[in-house]
Amino acid sequence: MSNAYQQSGVDIEKGYEAVNRMKKHVGRTMRPEVMNQLGSFGALFRLNNQAYEQPVLVSGTDGVGTKVLLAQASGRLDTIGIDCVAMCVNDILAQGAQPLFFLDYLAVGAAEPEKIEAIVAGVAEGCVQAGAALVGGETAEMPDLYAQDEFDLAGFCVGVADEKNILDGTQVSEGDLLIGLPSSGIHSNGYSLVRKLFFKDNHYDFEHVLSDGQTLLDHLLTPTRIYVQEVLPLVEKQLVKGLAHITGGGFYENVPRMFNKPLTAVIDTQAWETPLIFQELQNLGKITFDEMFNIFNMGMGMVMAVSPENSEAVLSQLPDAVVIGKMAKQTTNDEVVHLLIKEEEA
Repeated sequence: MSNAYQQSGVDIEKGYEAVNRMKKHVGRTMRPEVMNQLGSFGALFRLNNQAYEQPVLVSGTDGVGTKVLLAQASGRLDTIGIDCVAMCVNDILAQGAQPLFFLDYLAVGAAEPEKIEAIVAGVAEGCVQAGAALVGGETAEMPDLYAQDEFDLAGFCVGVADEKNILDGTQVSEGDLLIGLPSSGIHSNGYSLVRKLFFKDNHYDFEHVLSDGQTLLDHLLTPTRIYVQEVLPLVEKQLVKGLAHITGGGFYENVPRMFNKPLTAVIDTQAWETPLIFQELQNLGKITFDEMFNIFNMGMGMVMAVSPENSEAVLSQLPDAVVIGKMAKQTTNDEVVHLLIKEEEA
């Protein structure tokens, strides 16, 4: 067989090997609705209409951003795929949807089957955590676009919700409590600033040990928490009126996305302890507390709006959840998010 393509920088045989390595990981994610095997031109998924009164498909796509640069620089590739899945499934969960299936897009400078397997194994692990089938994807070898050790990762998921359970912003009302679910760390947003502060401005190394005994790399590559298995049952029981996935833009951008009435989300920032990694970032960058909440999740990755009468039921099923505020009538200055901050932190 001609090796002309290989001479251009694309190794088809290594691509085949990478696909074969993926299969055992993909197999962990299968659901009974999947109708064909990995490798078909398109994935077939049978929607069980009988399980829903009025099924609505909900879709989302996202990437991991510059967090991939830390994964590729450190060679620690087993968690970045979890991040990719989490960013997508947490978004559609915020609309009240159950993830059904996921597809990934992995672009590499050179096909190295072991590295590709490690990345896709992480994607598969994220799908297992979310209950979604990894039904396909694309691995593209592009030597003229990426250096040999570079890659990028993005994903796409489809979920389903009964129309009566969709969270569209209309249910949230004055007096609802805001309940936060802790994040596992920075998650997958703000890494351009993170890298600037730790590595460009202050020249930390990956093995720098923080005061909690963990290395900086351990903190920075902790995968994004996936909230589906914990939160979806509450949505289906109609115990939750709104959900905000706290991603890029922090609290100020994401909390208002879960309501569409003239309301203000009043958030008591003293209701939980800000994790160490955010304290480190704030100190290094001399960033105001208010601005930190405009960039990062600050330790709360998902915020729920819950009516007071349902709060006990929700909190009893989520052991680490915390009441962090409430919905109030909007103030005259049209403030939609109001942070209660200690004077010395403002």
